[in-house]
Amino acid sequence: MRTLCIDIGGTGIKGMVLDAEGNALTERARVRTPQPADPEAVLGAITKVVGGLGEFDRVSIGFPGVVTEGATRTAPNLHEAWAGYPLAQEAEGRMGRPVRVINDAGLQGFGVIEGRGTEILITLGTGMGFALYVDGFYVPNIELAHHPFRRRKTYEERVCNEARKRLGKRRWNERVRETVAQIAPIFNHHKLYLGGGNARHVEAEGLPSDVVLVDNVACMRGGVRLWSA
Repeated sequence: MRTLCIDIGGTGIKGMVLDAEGNALTERARVRTPQPADPEAVLGAITKVVGGLGEFDRVSIGFPGVVTEGATRTAPNLHEAWAGYPLAQEAEGRMGRPVRVINDAGLQGFGVIEGRGTEILITLGTGMGFALYVDGFYVPNIELAHHPFRRRKTYEERVCNEARKRLGKRRWNERVRETVAQIAPIFNHHKLYLGGGNARHVEAEGLPSDVVLVDNVACMRGGVRLWSA
């Protein structure tokens, strides 16, 4: 069983085919997210990603917003046209394979969690993603990133990519550590994972021992696990 995993981001759309055990069968393909990032443009970009990846039997898509029953409800870093868009249905029609769609952080977390206790994944990229799991079960669509944190700024506004570029690495890392420290006593997690494209800029020194840095390729494995979740 070959699973095509698609990760839709605010700046890039990535794809990879994996086997039933979550091993990569292809290199990760990437194209820039089109602007404007409306549904038709993004689906066209996905077609470009898929074109060079060969055969697959099913598709998992991670989407940067709220997703319910395969339909997208919000997309704060893409386009307003995603409100109420039947992404799973449209993707199935174009690719001729069964498709499952969930929030992108939720998908990535499936690739790294242990399945024990309370686990959290925070993705750091164009914005900030958040996923919560309890004993391996995903609690969908918790948009913690848009909750006010400090000085009337949300978590996302404080640690997004634009903030990283504006503040510089040292100050941005301070904000990442502040975010972790704020979340920890709320969820009392067993593990907290930091992923996303900007996780490579995170300085591990100073982070608690229960915080784990993960790479994007590892997160792709979540697309396989989604089918048995």
